Amino acid sequence: QVQLVESGGGLVQAGGSLKLSCAASGRTFSSYIMGWFRQAPGKEREYVTAIPWRADALAYYSASVKCRFTISTNNAKNTVYLQMNSLKPEDTAVYYCAAARFYGGFPPRDSEYNYWGQGTQVTVSS
Repeated sequence: QVQLVESGGGLVQAGGSLKLSCAASGRTFSSYIMGWFRQAPGKEREYVTAIPWRADALAYYSASVKCRFTISTNNAKNTVYLQMNSLKPEDTAVYYCAAARFYGGFPPRDSEYNYWGQGTQVTVSS
């Protein structure tokens, strides 16, 4: 059974940092694309970042987080990380980890993600 379990969310002041983790289990994810999404109250889900699992992979970042957020993978731990720096109140949302096995291009479309975590809340106070 595939599981994606996020952790690391919490409350932080504007300008601060948080590091989210997504522990993946249940299959071999080496051929998957891993992504992070977020959804704020009353807003649509937003695509944050994505990365192939291999070590030399280039990542995709949305314009709203580029240069502030960094996605990375640890193959040995089957874990994907999202390092978030210079956080802003508008980064407040539930953050979701997702995995895509089959995709037509990079980054995959939202609909191409097969598996999703339960989400972790990130709150940035002003």
